[in-house]
Amino acid sequence: MVVLYGAQAQEKGFQEKSGQEAARFAVRAEALLAGEPVDKGEWGLLVADAESGATLYEKNADKYFLPASNMKLLTTALALDTLGPDYRFRTTLETNGTIGADGKLTGDLILVGRGDPNLSNRKFPYETKEEFDGPPEKALAEMADALVARGVKEITGDVVGDDSYFPRERYPDGWEIDDMVWEYGAAISAMVVNDNTVTLTLTPGQKARDDVATTIEPPTKEFAVICEVKTVGAKEKEDLRLTRDPGGDTVRVSGVMPAKSDPRKLVLAIQQPALQAANMLAQVLKDRGIKIDGNARAMHDPEPFLTQVMTRVELAEHTSIPLKDSIKLVNKISQNLHTEVLLRTVARQQGRWETPEDLQKFPAAFYAKAGIREGDVIQTDGSGLSRHDLVTPRALVALLEYAQKQAWFPAYLASLPVAGEDGTLNERMKLAPLAGKIQAKTGSVTHVRALSGYAETPGGRKLIFSFLSNNQGGKNHEVHEAIDGLCLAMVEEFDEKKEVMK
Repeated sequence: MVVLYGAQAQEKGFQEKSGQEAARFAVRAEALLAGEPVDKGEWGLLVADAESGATLYEKNADKYFLPASNMKLLTTALALDTLGPDYRFRTTLETNGTIGADGKLTGDLILVGRGDPNLSNRKFPYETKEEFDGPPEKALAEMADALVARGVKEITGDVVGDDSYFPRERYPDGWEIDDMVWEYGAAISAMVVNDNTVTLTLTPGQKARDDVATTIEPPTKEFAVICEVKTVGAKEKEDLRLTRDPGGDTVRVSGVMPAKSDPRKLVLAIQQPALQAANMLAQVLKDRGIKIDGNARAMHDPEPFLTQVMTRVELAEHTSIPLKDSIKLVNKISQNLHTEVLLRTVARQQGRWETPEDLQKFPAAFYAKAGIREGDVIQTDGSGLSRHDLVTPRALVALLEYAQKQAWFPAYLASLPVAGEDGTLNERMKLAPLAGKIQAKTGSVTHVRALSGYAETPGGRKLIFSFLSNNQGGKNHEVHEAIDGLCLAMVEEFDEKKEVMK
């Protein structure tokens, strides 16, 4: 007979208890995943102790899954680790000409974008919801005012939107055609004004057969709206359809809206962000009485560096909010475009890349540093909108373990949605013991649902988890209920905090 003493006996007891916890959790987890319709999908689960890093439970933890927006966990950590939480973006107004004593700017006025995702009217810091203040072109208007203050009254050349800071790649591989129409699939650019979107508002008439009115804010020259929507009786159901061919200059809306119903706002993606920004800037300059002799146009390829240094003069500057505030918005509301800009801004610190494949390889060094095994992340974009991304649950848990040891972790943790309180978890897990105790990133594209992050049990034990689900054909709430059930089982069955062995 073998007799165990002291630390050996204590460790054996911990192992037995851990096994019991895992067994109880496994029973509950398997019951949840065996229910219809979520049983038809694939599941990957991993739960770890946040202090020791010990694995408490795993299922398919080394298998690949589409991560959807759980990819943002990787990109935002990369940005914080590389750029630092206090990093700020610069956007400038420059000219290749001169300003005369008469206020005439002889040359072009160039708006130079360097990836600031918040050239908009959004209020910061983000608290529990998005808030806006002023017109969509607010940031451009501030720079236009600075130009007026310099005495500029006329521009003889063009107003140029320069997004050449990033190599041009508006849509990563794996984005779908439908994505390009809506705000979540807005074209990627170093120029991000008003999230590269416009809002189409449809207002029904007071009675059946009245016209449905349309407005676009901010105005755009990129497309015209053909409205075929009809007003119907007040008790009838709304039914709308919107189509736009990729690169097309027409948006067509059809269907019906009930009389006297509230206006419907559709947020649409802009496919030529630099040109849209140039047009918006030209308009705010005209509104301030500045005459423009040339046209609005875009610049996608950089001029030679020496040419810029020798010919360009900076006239105005806009400095962004700190990166930590920007990342909080990204993860709370799951903002795709902003995440893509962060990935490219990080890569741009090493210079311009040549191909999308070069960009995709860039984060590999960080993942290795974070303890992610080689091959556990196959990355095509930064946001998770691509259907070509693949991640293992173990990779996400390794990242989350690394993050909690970094100086930037408070900003990272603060960016994650809180169960029952804010962001994409504001309407989920609203009751104890989950409300306020799950801080995690959601993920959602067609047939994919995910949740990865941090949890605290009623007894105060800290956990790290990743729950990934693919090939789901059920309704959104059915998969969410299964994931939320996993969270409940996790915090209840792994509740007691283990002592750290000396």
